[in-house]
Amino acid sequence: MIGVSEWLDEKEVLFPEMAALVLGLWVIDKKIWTVSKPMFIILMTVCAFFGILLVRYSPFPLLANIAISFVFTSLCLIITRTTLIPITSATMLPVLMGTHSLVYPASVFVMSILVVTGQWLLEKNKLRQTIPLNIKKSAIHNPKHWIKLFFWLLLIAVIPVSTGQVYFIVPPLVVMFIEFSSSSAGFRNRPLQVYSIMVIAAVLGTLFQYYLHTLLGLPLVYTVLLLFLCLFISFEIAGKPFAPACAIALVPMIIPQEKVLAYPFQVAVGTAVFLFVAMFFFQKCYRWKRAHLLVCFIPHPIRLKMERPKRKI
Repeated sequence: MIGVSEWLDEKEVLFPEMAALVLGLWVIDKKIWTVSKPMFIILMTVCAFFGILLVRYSPFPLLANIAISFVFTSLCLIITRTTLIPITSATMLPVLMGTHSLVYPASVFVMSILVVTGQWLLEKNKLRQTIPLNIKKSAIHNPKHWIKLFFWLLLIAVIPVSTGQVYFIVPPLVVMFIEFSSSSAGFRNRPLQVYSIMVIAAVLGTLFQYYLHTLLGLPLVYTVLLLFLCLFISFEIAGKPFAPACAIALVPMIIPQEKVLAYPFQVAVGTAVFLFVAMFFFQKCYRWKRAHLLVCFIPHPIRLKMERPKRKI
């Protein structure tokens, strides 16, 4: 993806969320999203194409187009009973970036096929555990939950859109917001860890793009390879990988260079806002017991120091 984008000099080929999908479908050895392989390709392609149609033909302002894109992807998930949240990014990215080239959905289609094929090959060669898809246990979405998500997304998006600072709501952050508000995965109990890894990913992506690629002239392919080497080291230190961080790290490769250096700050603020809303209004963390709050909001090294020594008998 990176090599083709650099060779063709087409940023539309780059779809940052694909890095998150590769991590989730190739590296993490458990079911991240409930979706079949054919449906994965269909949803990703249709949603990417719908985003281009919005940019080309919608007469509405940006905030309205964001709302339309979110409603469309939400309906896709509800109707298909899948949990492929990254399709939100597939539709919203061209809307925020103003992308109108058909190269984008074509690229998403090809990359989706490659990701699914890669997963199949890994499973066939016993390099990844085959996780059966139980159709009877397909996801059942609560429309009220999606309406609530829709309300908060638009409320958060008002200021960034009105000021033209749209990277406060960059699509991988929206994916993180939905995942944090909807999923029952363990990362919901690690908000500080998630916040840290998202900010680190934004900083790494910015530093590698601006200094290695733009200033020093290192080819984009090698820049991204070094970037993800450092990012995976960060995952190892943190103890857990987090798929949206991969997408966050790639976004600096497609945004205007004059806005790259401000990107980490915008991600830091946007992540904090989205996590606060998810924790407070969806998870209702104010109802949690003190022990649960300590685990979630106090870093592990500090918790260890707070533990009382065992009494000798």
